[in-house]
Amino acid sequence: MSNSKVSMKLLIDTKGKRVLFAEAGKDCVDFLFHILSLPVATIIGLLKAQGMVGSLPNLYKSLETLNDTYILPDQKKDTYLKPLPPISSSSVPLLALTDDQLQKKFYRCSHCVGYVSDDPRAACPACRKLFTTALTYVAPPAVEVASEEGGLVKGVVTYMVMDDLMIKPMSTISSIAMLNKFNVKEVGALEEKVVTLGMNEAVKLLKTSLQSKKVLTDVFF
Repeated sequence: MSNSKVSMKLLIDTKGKRVLFAEAGKDCVDFLFHILSLPVATIIGLLKAQGMVGSLPNLYKSLETLNDTYILPDQKKDTYLKPLPPISSSSVPLLALTDDQLQKKFYRCSHCVGYVSDDPRAACPACRKLFTTALTYVAPPAVEVASEEGGLVKGVVTYMVMDDLMIKPMSTISSIAMLNKFNVKEVGALEEKVVTLGMNEAVKLLKTSLQSKKVLTDVFF
């Protein structure tokens, strides 16, 4: 997993004991939107240690523990347990909820050249030896676009992240409108707090987003 970190600035109503909203930059917003691209199996794999409600973890464990004897020869369990996100490597944000094992892996015969497989159990068609030599996959260069920032959103904007993870561009007017919406009367009760999202916080945020509409409050307050 990535060890990168991103941060956001929370505006906390200490009297109401809640996070009103957060100010976030491009890196943080790219990460939050990246959650939408995660396959279900990846989410289950990430949250197993955190505990999950429902029956999907049992479905995951059933396949994980199923003996390979029952799997068709041309199929692999990891195709379902560790699917690759449907996005290019150039779009993965600074903090990505992915596992190193999800990277593409290829193998070749240690004796012959010209044959490659993504399954180390495959046999070389020339000498019939297994493809045991691992190769390092090198992704192609990203397609040139107008922006070289990478990710999804533009970096010249500050974004407002609501407690329920609604996200929109931030402005002075929108901030005042939010204070009116939450009926904040005492400005002195407001407190700013900068929080950092490492992998542990990111996984907690992912889990809480599946269970609560007060995600920032539940995770950081």
